[in-house]
Amino acid sequence: MGMTMTQKILASHAGLKEVTAGQLIEAKLDLVLGNDITSPVAIHEMDKMKVDGVFDKDKIALVPDHFVPNKDIKSAEHCKCVREFAKRNDITNYFEVGQMGIEHALLPEKGLTVAGDVIIGADSHTCTYGAVGAFSTGVGSTDMAAGMATGLAWFKVPSAIKFVLKNKPAKWISGKDIILHIIGKIGVDGALYKSMEFTGDGIQYLIMDDRFTIANMAIEAGGKNGIFPVDDICLEYIKEHSDRTPVVYEADPDAEYDEIIEIDLSALKPTVAYPHLPENTKTIDEAVADDIVIDQVVIGSCTNGRMDDLRIAASILKGKKVAEGMRLIVIPGTQQIYLDAMEEGLVRTFIEAGGVVSTPTCGPCLGGYMGILAENERCVSTTNRNFVGRMGHISSEIYLASPAVAAASAIAGKIASPESV
Repeated sequence: MGMTMTQKILASHAGLKEVTAGQLIEAKLDLVLGNDITSPVAIHEMDKMKVDGVFDKDKIALVPDHFVPNKDIKSAEHCKCVREFAKRNDITNYFEVGQMGIEHALLPEKGLTVAGDVIIGADSHTCTYGAVGAFSTGVGSTDMAAGMATGLAWFKVPSAIKFVLKNKPAKWISGKDIILHIIGKIGVDGALYKSMEFTGDGIQYLIMDDRFTIANMAIEAGGKNGIFPVDDICLEYIKEHSDRTPVVYEADPDAEYDEIIEIDLSALKPTVAYPHLPENTKTIDEAVADDIVIDQVVIGSCTNGRMDDLRIAASILKGKKVAEGMRLIVIPGTQQIYLDAMEEGLVRTFIEAGGVVSTPTCGPCLGGYMGILAENERCVSTTNRNFVGRMGHISSEIYLASPAVAAASAIAGKIASPESV
């Protein structure tokens, strides 16, 4: 019986010739990730285990990013806990303020995630690293603790859905539009505990930033992971960022899939997810017709805070001003992205347009800080979730969109098409 790409990676790390969907396995881990919210819980669990240190100080990454720089005493205490643990165990990949970034943007940039890896992280969007051909998935803090102690994790091998991406997307179509379209098509539980495996000739038109965005939001469809084939674009990215040797796996021709879904990228339009679920999607034409006035725009997050995201937004905002009363918040994903954005003049463009540029942080995405919404306020955001109260007051509304739509909406003061500005 043939195996999917995900199943081959898991079989290899479990020391097995083959695995099948539903099988329980124990797999070796290449990386264990935690942040300032989830790591303290894992650290306290490790204390209960009474283990002597971590399994490998080079294979753990601790990235304080949700409430960093610290927004209050509690967040400062959490970060102190992580900082002291990292020092106590001589953790190689601990990223303090000044080096930190949004974890899922930072780790690939640092070359810590490469093709063929098995990665767990105590954050649901750990599935991002499928963009580089790794099996990566979010876990609870207890599983993170066990992973840090033993270098092992239990998995139920997922079945898979094959998404065949066909043809070249139009100018303003990005990875965000593609994944929102898919979630709108299959629903937030359409890939529940399944591997979302992306194939097709359309992938050649997707830069790495697009792939990271798509893999990042696999969890928004309920997926266990999202994963892309390792092509020349991917290998070039890995070579540029890492000195590790990638291990390339390909799905067998006779691999079994629960479903095969074809997506014609050339037919897609910019897509917006309405409150309060990522599956509540409309095309930009429908959204514009609804004439939805907004109060705030957020461009950033582990989904869309990368360099190309900022370039697209800046190309629309350059020489223009945001609407009167509009709050535009731009958050680069990492310090390097921040520096590159400054050198290219993008930061100047955002500020001159009337926006603010934050240090890298998750910030408003999870209702943390740097852009909390008040009662009945509306926000167009490039983040990944628009649940009730996600970014502030329970009566506030979040509309998920691409950087292009977000930038256009900031100028218009309402949801707008990039073509209109």
